[in-house]
This record gives sequence, structure tokens and C-alpha cells, in this order.
Amino acid sequence: MYIDKVGHGLVFGLIATLIVRAMDRRMGWWAVLIVSLFGISDEFRQSFTPGREVEFADWVADTVGALLAVTLYLRWGFYRRMLESRLVLPVSRKVPSVQTRAVPAV
Repeated sequence: MYIDKVGHGLVFGLIATLIVRAMDRRMGWWAVLIVSLFGISDEFRQSFTPGREVEFADWVADTVGALLAVTLYLRWGFYRRMLESRLVLPVSRKVPSVQTRAVPAV
């Protein structure tokens, strides 16, 4: 089923994008490697679940999705700006204040 492979590519591509955003951009290939290893470990874990099958094609879809997402993020400025704009993910810099009340002495 092809929709399964597209889902794998999108989810693992998102994971890779999050990793590369957290790391230095020059280390984008590490994000692909980390996600690829996670994908293969996920397939291995599935081998212990009754009713689940291990598919080499799922791991390939995971790795290709990660590679495509990281490449787009690093090479395509529009994609990077879209992900980092406040319209997509608003970031609040205000830290809510904690109100305290004086506890009466007993």
C-alpha cells in the first residue's frame, strides 16, 4: 500500500526537520542518520508485535523522507522561513508571573 509509505516519509521527514532545527545546520546529515537508525530500530521493534510485519520498504520510506525534508530545509529558503515564521509557530516570550500569598504564621 503506497499511502503507508507516504505516511512514513512525512512523519520521519518531520522528525528529521525537528532534529536539524535543534542542531547546527551544518550537521544536517547527522539528522538523516539519526532518523534512519530510528526507522530501522522501529522496524526491528515491530518484529516482536504479533500481527505486524517488518518491511524493508518502510525503512527506505523513512530514510528518503528524512533525506528529502532535511535537503529542503537546508537548501530551500522559502521552506525554512515558512517553518520559522511566527505565523506557523507563534512563540511567546512572556513568562507568566507566579502569584504568591503570604502564609500566616501558626
